[in-house]
Amino acid sequence: MGDLVRIDTDARGVATFWLARAEKHNALSADLIDEVHAGIQRLGADEAVRVVVLAGEGKSFCAGGDLGWMQEQMAADGETRASEAWRLAEMLGAVNACPKPVIGRIHGNAFGGGVGMACVCDVAIAVEGAKFGFTETRLGLIPATIGPYVLARMGEAMARRVFMSARIFGAQEAAILGVVAEVVAEGELDAAVERHVAPYLDCAPGAVAEAKALALRLGAAPSFEAVETSVEALVTRWESAEAQEGITAFFDKRKASWMG
Repeated sequence: MGDLVRIDTDARGVATFWLARAEKHNALSADLIDEVHAGIQRLGADEAVRVVVLAGEGKSFCAGGDLGWMQEQMAADGETRASEAWRLAEMLGAVNACPKPVIGRIHGNAFGGGVGMACVCDVAIAVEGAKFGFTETRLGLIPATIGPYVLARMGEAMARRVFMSARIFGAQEAAILGVVAEVVAEGELDAAVERHVAPYLDCAPGAVAEAKALALRLGAAPSFEAVETSVEALVTRWESAEAQEGITAFFDKRKASWMG
């Protein structure tokens, strides 16, 4: 395990999986994506682990894709861009299919990929004041790779309220949209997470795993074809003039050409 995640497992088998890139608001770099993927697979295979709590250190849960990583993709060739998009897609798929129940502990900012991370949790709890948003379109990009999981959680009608506008929305609206199951006051987040963890400790672990797998099958979990389509859409968008302008404008600290 590298330095960008931290796992604390208590005597009950409850593993708190911390995104530990606090200085960058846990933005998803290539290295962080790889560490999350490896870590969730390890926890999924560990018979001593009963429940996983996915949390972020510092001020935010996850502020989305690391902009430096995005900038690297602008200079890369198509094959590299596709490989990097698959890196994120496969990590999200691993969290989504983890045989252990995954409880999201959401605070601060959850933007872009951070909303995607919340949507692959079995249940997510947010603190009042948490902020959410699909901010990609402000940069000329699209929320593509997270799209299959977001649509699976929200449904199309709900997703279309926020998927394209880059509008920031609060925890209560996130609950209406289905991203989070519960919103609690500051200082009550850990207690609320514990309320969702505790029932699993009275359940047969194998039965929990098989029930989750069945729910994914019956609920039409995102297919390989859907994920592939999202990757192709992102690669195409990275090659667009708008994406070049949006990323360049961000690093130049100026408004993109389409902004009023």
